[in-house]
Amino acid sequence: MKKTLLLVVSICFSFTGHAQDKKRAEECFNKADYKCAEEQYSKLAEKEQIQKFQSEYYNNLGTAQRRLGKSALAFKSYESALKSNPMSAPVYANLASLHSQKGNKIKALEYIEKGLQIDDKNPDFYLTRSKIYDIQGKKDLAMKDLNQILTFAPDNAFAKTGLANLKKNSGDLEGALKDYNQLISEKPESLLYNGRADVFLKMKKYKEALTDINKSVSIDPKFAQAYVTKALVLFDTAKPKEACENLDKAVNLGYEKAVLESYYAKCIKK
Repeated sequence: MKKTLLLVVSICFSFTGHAQDKKRAEECFNKADYKCAEEQYSKLAEKEQIQKFQSEYYNNLGTAQRRLGKSALAFKSYESALKSNPMSAPVYANLASLHSQKGNKIKALEYIEKGLQIDDKNPDFYLTRSKIYDIQGKKDLAMKDLNQILTFAPDNAFAKTGLANLKKNSGDLEGALKDYNQLISEKPESLLYNGRADVFLKMKKYKEALTDINKSVSIDPKFAQAYVTKALVLFDTAKPKEACENLDKAVNLGYEKAVLESYYAKCIKK
């Protein structure tokens, strides 16, 4: 009887401890403390016996490492996540995104195709592929992927902004501005103000761009891309010191510093 009681107590204690570790990992990640998140998710992944959960921990570990600029480790973590659960669509999406970011578009497209076989209604696959198509000059295919998202997720803000960005990237700034005006009138979100700020930047309307980007930050102070956009506006208005401070803010919030290398080259050496 005593042994049984001790076993039950031990199991309950283990479960409680595990739940606390998971909560701490999530809190660290949500606070953008990716070093802490990396440590916590690494421990959780090593201890976890259920493969589905282990895969989720490795996947989150990879994302934390990615935000820390540890791409090589992120690749390994994502691959471990895939090994634990070969049917995890989010892992395929992360591998595709990271390969695309690192310039391996062929590998990225391979992961997207495999992932779509598991979940053809995961927006991340279409978003990454549309960006690749856009870079490759395949505008029609890029637009097709974004419109595909809207068939099953009609309110997806990333798809809508992606369509506006296609116009922006093709030089139709007035068309992109019109789209963003409409989107913001429907649902004023940080992402949308950031997108319109970028359009204003390309139109060299710096006052409007700063107004929008400050609005974006006020809505979501943790939106790293907004600080990058603000930095670009500040570089264009001959304020390199403030620009570099905003780049640092973006990196501290998880934006990969390596991606910003060309911008950091403009920074004043201290």
